Amino acid sequence: MARVTPGHRDGQEAAGLLITGAGGFIGSRVAHRAGQLPGRRTLRLLAHRRALPLAPRAADVVAGDLGDPPSLYGLCEGVETVVHCASLIDGTDEECEAVNVRGTEALVKEAQRAGVSRVVYLSTASVYGRGTFRDARAEVLVRNPGSPTSRTRAVAEDIVLAAGGTVLRPHLVYGTGDRWVGPGLVTLLRTIDAGVQGWRARVSAIDVNDLARVVLETALAPGDRLKTCVYHANHPRPTTAGTLLRVFAELAELVPNERMLTYDQAAERLRVVGRSANSLDMMVTDHWFESGRLWSDLGVEPGAGFEEGMARHAAWYRATLRAS
Repeated sequence: MARVTPGHRDGQEAAGLLITGAGGFIGSRVAHRAGQLPGRRTLRLLAHRRALPLAPRAADVVAGDLGDPPSLYGLCEGVETVVHCASLIDGTDEECEAVNVRGTEALVKEAQRAGVSRVVYLSTASVYGRGTFRDARAEVLVRNPGSPTSRTRAVAEDIVLAAGGTVLRPHLVYGTGDRWVGPGLVTLLRTIDAGVQGWRARVSAIDVNDLARVVLETALAPGDRLKTCVYHANHPRPTTAGTLLRVFAELAELVPNERMLTYDQAAERLRVVGRSANSLDMMVTDHWFESGRLWSDLGVEPGAGFEEGMARHAAWYRATLRAS
């Protein structure tokens, strides 16, 4: 596949940014920040089924569907930078293949046809599958995706990288609007109704607003700033599983239970009710991905760590987790 190269079609001035997934948890924050950029850079947002009520007023909202590649034709005309935040997270093998693989391939082809300068793809650390990761660097890790979502997102990474793009891999993303991390950990605690030996595991995480900031910084950075094509996108200082669980338990007003289970005992409680042990696995072994390089290469500060960052979202989590 030909690489994305600088330039614009027919001498057009660059339209600026195109953001996919602008109605999602992370993409909506990226779009909001992009709408606050100074200067005359224009902003184009790809809208699928979800309305974009928080879209910046000056944004050009264009209908399109990654699952329907012909609908993307012309999407990148006059665009300089594509920020690809859209992925299907929970779907069948066929649905994930259609959106994450064929949709990304069609988007990248449009970017190449239009002479886009840079494509940034927001992926996930789940492409590594299960394991123990201690200050793990992207360049030495081997991907081993274990689900249709992570497998197809790994293929999407390859499509973007083959075209000369940049891939960002966050691990746990928390904040207002979170449907996965906080609710998943509270469900885990309610199901096992105890502690588990190994809560000291170190875990990489990032505030959704800080992730949006670093995604946009990556998209707009001078070319010589980016020293590699794949980065982990988390706060450089990991938190602990115990801290994560304590904070979410307090926000959900769970009654503390001092009983400690072994991993096998906890996994059995999950099995009995038909729940996956994935969230348990992430709490009992390190999932700490080296993330300082991204911030260093960009020359920006990473912001607050987990506990301070969570304080900004506490009211929303309290209302949401108590009602769940």
